[in-house]
Amino acid sequence: MATSDARFGQDGKLIVLSVDAMGGDRGPAAVVAGLALSAEKNPVIGFILHGDEAILTPLVAKYPVLAGRCILRHAPRVVTMEDKPSQVMRNGEGTSMWSCIESVKQGEATVAVSCGNTGALMAISMIRLRRLPGVTRPAIACLWPSRNPGGFNVMLDVGADVKADPEDLLKFATMGASYARNGLNLARPRVGLLNVGTEENKGRPELKQAFEQMPALAEVGDFDFVGFVEGGDIPSDRVDVIVTDGFNGNIALKTGEGTAKLISDFMREALSSSVLSKIGALLAMGALRRLQKRIDPRRVNGGVFLGLNGTVVKSHGSADATGVAAALKLAFDLAKSGFTERLAARVASAGRAGQHEAGNVDSGDSEPK
Repeated sequence: MATSDARFGQDGKLIVLSVDAMGGDRGPAAVVAGLALSAEKNPVIGFILHGDEAILTPLVAKYPVLAGRCILRHAPRVVTMEDKPSQVMRNGEGTSMWSCIESVKQGEATVAVSCGNTGALMAISMIRLRRLPGVTRPAIACLWPSRNPGGFNVMLDVGADVKADPEDLLKFATMGASYARNGLNLARPRVGLLNVGTEENKGRPELKQAFEQMPALAEVGDFDFVGFVEGGDIPSDRVDVIVTDGFNGNIALKTGEGTAKLISDFMREALSSSVLSKIGALLAMGALRRLQKRIDPRRVNGGVFLGLNGTVVKSHGSADATGVAAALKLAFDLAKSGFTERLAARVASAGRAGQHEAGNVDSGDSEPK
């Protein structure tokens, strides 16, 4: 769904993203630089940028490409990484994060993007956007580099809530499959439940219960259930969507990011350890750059909040301009696909399936993706 705003002064419609400029570790300069990178690559993207106008005005003026494509929305206060979600829920008005989510609620922008405090962002998003009917716990989904042809798998939840009941896991499967359709263009995603083994008799009771109910949901949700998957399957080509609770998902995500950085550091040390190593590195420069790009966490930056009446992309707090631009590209792709509406239709369809036998549910009234 494209959102247009006459204040952008464009003849055609822009897809407008709402961006919190103040929440990241690197400050608003990195966020604005990321906007500029996105604007250079995409002529139909526009931004509503939230934060201290006195700080943002000279930063935006440094990039001519943002002229006419970036509206500043003054918000004098900032949500810090130390702020507790409960405090932000009570006193968040006037912050750049609150203003960012409000633009999506009011229909000014299609997707919100923030580098700020994850817990606070989820709290504000739940207050202002509300959960989709039937969703008890929203989830955060991330893209994980994989051996699949598209290069990525989807995993959720990676930190919205440490717990997940069987019903939550089923909703996560529905939402994750919808994200894979619209974010990775997979017609019929393969969904797996993360467990300590692939045998049906392993795992906690909630996993076993979700396992038993998943095949019927897969028929209605138009995805394939591959059963239990293990940690080694997360980057594999066996599955497209990995479903787990936020506790295990967040540990896996942070472990993967740390491992990618460790490998990159080890390679850099090895290739600079001697004259012959440096010569070899020069000869293999092209291949090494492709590998570095493939494992660079900045280029898959952006966790998507699923289960809300609106789409929110959470960028890493430490994201630089490249990382911010990656999160903005993800937000743009979801906005262009009409993801929010499609996800709502899928969740509603799954809710109906829970009230009827799978064979009696007419799935033809759900959205095509």
